[in-house]
Amino acid sequence: MYKHTFHRHKTRVVQVGGLAIGGDNPIIVQSMTTPDTSNVAAVLAEIHRLEEAGCELVRVTVPKAEDAAVLGEIKRRIKIPLICDIHFDYKMALAALDHPIDKIRINPGNLGGMDRFRIVLKKAKDKGIPMRIGVNAGSLEREFAMKYGYPCPPAMVDSALRYIEIAESEGYHDMIVSLKSSDVLTAVEAYRLYAKQANYPTHIGITEAGKAPYAVTKSACGLAPLLLDGIGDTIRISLLGDPVPEIAAAFDILQATQRRVRRPEIIACPTCGRLEIDLEKIIAELEQRLAGRTTAIKISVLGCVVNGPGEAREADLGIAAGGGKGMIFKRGEKLYTIPESEMVDCLMKEIEIWEAEERAAGRLTTGGVTFTTDAHEDEHEECCEDDAKGKIGLPLLK
Repeated sequence: MYKHTFHRHKTRVVQVGGLAIGGDNPIIVQSMTTPDTSNVAAVLAEIHRLEEAGCELVRVTVPKAEDAAVLGEIKRRIKIPLICDIHFDYKMALAALDHPIDKIRINPGNLGGMDRFRIVLKKAKDKGIPMRIGVNAGSLEREFAMKYGYPCPPAMVDSALRYIEIAESEGYHDMIVSLKSSDVLTAVEAYRLYAKQANYPTHIGITEAGKAPYAVTKSACGLAPLLLDGIGDTIRISLLGDPVPEIAAAFDILQATQRRVRRPEIIACPTCGRLEIDLEKIIAELEQRLAGRTTAIKISVLGCVVNGPGEAREADLGIAAGGGKGMIFKRGEKLYTIPESEMVDCLMKEIEIWEAEERAAGRLTTGGVTFTTDAHEDEHEECCEDDAKGKIGLPLLK
């Protein structure tokens, strides 16, 4: 079977709580809460729903002192790392850093000057807290917008690189970078340009994408090219309203691009006049019985003889059906023919056998994330060597 090649953007590793971001680590899914942060009960209720949905990082906004004051309580009562979002008031960044948070997100361009940015950098370094430097096309500094005429990708990247240089001059390297835009083409070009010039992990997303379902489609159109290019270490799908659906959307995009497969992939043909089995019923039952399974297996069930045999051969397990019966394939080889009524039971049996064989061969993969406790793990020696020399660029795309 043909094996796709994939080269990931070479980045250093940044530790965020128990999660390692960047390098060869899984792409992490995150979201942001919607209630006023000082409303602890509402924030915790939403975070717990996000955790249940699979969220792995969560961000809360801290625009006022009452929000900073409750960060410790929120942190104690959640299972995932906590990020604080800061805009305009650098004092709120300093206040947040006095609490047991796991990461801080700032846009240096709206803090009121580089001196204030340096103050925040120094405290984050002293506290050992990583930072996301967020450059946004909608709030790009005036000097870069004027230099290029408008908030274009080169302007956004120049802004990010300047902040990186300032941070490195303070001896600070625990950074993740985002270059967000509500325009898909601007975001894609900005991240691609950045990846050629810097080695800090990236948080990717299409900001202000709007309301689902269009917002999910828009996000997928922007993030898929980046993920297929190997760019992106943590991801958020920005949806209007309840943030919980963002998690499923993010994992679906990661699954479709094969950047992080954490459940079985079911391939099924569209409904048409050639169908010779009740495919909708079979797929519904199969999905129900596979719920909660994290095995990265590709299963194809096609309901006619046109594309069925070819698709079944390409999948790990497949059925090519016609006339109320189907041929079971495994790893491209024919096994046996079964009636329509036995298809789901036979597939489930063969999935168990396939998993056992893959496990015995050491090839079984799932979508789990490895949590670590060492906040200063090995961070790709070649990256760190360049950091020590004050460089921000590497030959990244090999």
